[in-house]
Amino acid sequence: MARPHPPEFEKTKVVAENRRARYEYFLEEFFEAGIALTGTEVKSLRFGEGSIAESYAEVKDGQVWLVNANVPEYNFGNRFNHEPKRPRKLLLRERQIEKMRNAVSREGMTLVPLSVYFNGRGRAKVELALAKGKKLHDKRDTEKARDWKREQGRLMRERG
Repeated sequence: MARPHPPEFEKTKVVAENRRARYEYFLEEFFEAGIALTGTEVKSLRFGEGSIAESYAEVKDGQVWLVNANVPEYNFGNRFNHEPKRPRKLLLRERQIEKMRNAVSREGMTLVPLSVYFNGRGRAKVELALAKGKKLHDKRDTEKARDWKREQGRLMRERG
């Protein structure tokens, strides 16, 4: 008997999205990870501030780290405010971490963060994907397919 598909990640409030990732990479496997944050980082994210456009994840010493993600300082924080671009630890199961480590080291894949969001319980989460980089001709094919889909929709609307 086939396994049932796991439910999609429950995203109640999306804070930051990496929309360019779907254009730059072939996304193969998706993971949901918690983030170890300080109090002012959570408050800043709840205000909808934050960016993961230039960030990536790496496996180091049996842990996964989100590198170069920008969570701006909390405006009403005090002298104990957080550093905006510090590496943040991602919370995953050991089996998932091992799977990521093997894919990155053997198969030359990359860990790409796709979005930062709050789930239904109010916890900050990151959606990660194991991805392979696209070559220029792959990007052209993706663009061509997207344009054709748009054209098809327009033609279908015209014909009714």
